[in-house]
Amino acid sequence: MKSRIISFLLLIFLLSPSFAQNKDATSKSATQAGEGYKFTNLVELKATPVKNQAGTGTCWCFATTSFIESELLRMGKGEYDLSEMYIVRNNYVDRLKDNFVQQGKGNLGQGSIAHDFMVEFTKNGIVPDEVYTGLNYGMPNHNHSELNAFVNAIATVPVQRKKESDQYFSIVDAVLDTYLGKVPASFTYKGVGYTPKSFTASLGINPDDYVEITSFTLYPFYTQGLVPIPDNWRKLNFYNVPLDELISIMDFSLNAGYTVDWDGDVSEKGFSHSHGVAIIPEIEKVDQYSAADKKRFGKMTKEERTAEAYKFNGPFPEVKVTQEFREEGYDNHSTTDDHLMHVTGLTKDQAGTKYYITKNSWGTTRNPFGGYLNMSENYVRAKTIFIMVHKSAIPPEIRTKLGL
Repeated sequence: MKSRIISFLLLIFLLSPSFAQNKDATSKSATQAGEGYKFTNLVELKATPVKNQAGTGTCWCFATTSFIESELLRMGKGEYDLSEMYIVRNNYVDRLKDNFVQQGKGNLGQGSIAHDFMVEFTKNGIVPDEVYTGLNYGMPNHNHSELNAFVNAIATVPVQRKKESDQYFSIVDAVLDTYLGKVPASFTYKGVGYTPKSFTASLGINPDDYVEITSFTLYPFYTQGLVPIPDNWRKLNFYNVPLDELISIMDFSLNAGYTVDWDGDVSEKGFSHSHGVAIIPEIEKVDQYSAADKKRFGKMTKEERTAEAYKFNGPFPEVKVTQEFREEGYDNHSTTDDHLMHVTGLTKDQAGTKYYITKNSWGTTRNPFGGYLNMSENYVRAKTIFIMVHKSAIPPEIRTKLGL
């Protein structure tokens, strides 16, 4: 969840436990949502247990950590529980530096995106979660509201003084140590001694194997360019493909055994984590409804029809999302960069509509499906900002077009 919606979710997160129950490292989909949705899973890839980002805006790290953990399962490396907060801590250091370079105009919020994980993974490595939990402030769940307030407060001093002093860096470390804990120079994991760098090397993950791909007409297809979203504070480029090919990449990836790191908009009324479904319902074109739907909607006002549609009682006619529809949502700011999640499979409802099985990071108790939900293809077509995939998970013909 990005930082701008933390305040809305904070109390809910603090009341929900962060214990995941998925011990067999197998993807769990929302197999039945509402009263009328019934799903048949087509592809289920292995994933580690659902976690809870709780009172933080660190979905970017939870989703990408989960994505890498699934990569390790795919590679036959076994199940790992990696430390999100180790990456988050190092990311804070980098964005404080960026804020100084930007003369106080940097993004010091909690939100980032997938490549921030990869940058920190490359520079500083990673450690197991049991070595660095990031819970150093007497709470069972993550809560970064006070930490982020202190980060913003201390960031002003070097900007005003036009100097990053040794004392300033010591204070930054002290704040991060206080809330997240000291970073271990070395540690023992499963009887073997490591440093963060040597542990990371043992995983066999090459960050250069992973790419971020979007689909907007902001710049030509099959080139790289900037998607100007606030959390892309590093201003890194994304590969760009037509919308149909973005979907082709996701489907090819999942069918080939590779999961997908997904960034997009979850602010739509058609997104319901509690029901385990995300759709783009068609409200206006009543002639597309079944006879039963027509009878149900016939005497309702538009507002009443809209309210009824979002009860998620079963498969519902959706907007057929085109590149133009997608672009309009981005241009009018109804599609926003809200949240990262981890796509682990494919499923279909009883009407044959395709959905993407999606692992969220809001704990296991906020819906009946253990923290998973199903996003329809039309929802994904409309509301994806970008995806991260392994290069080998891209269809060969598209990979050739991208020069990968």
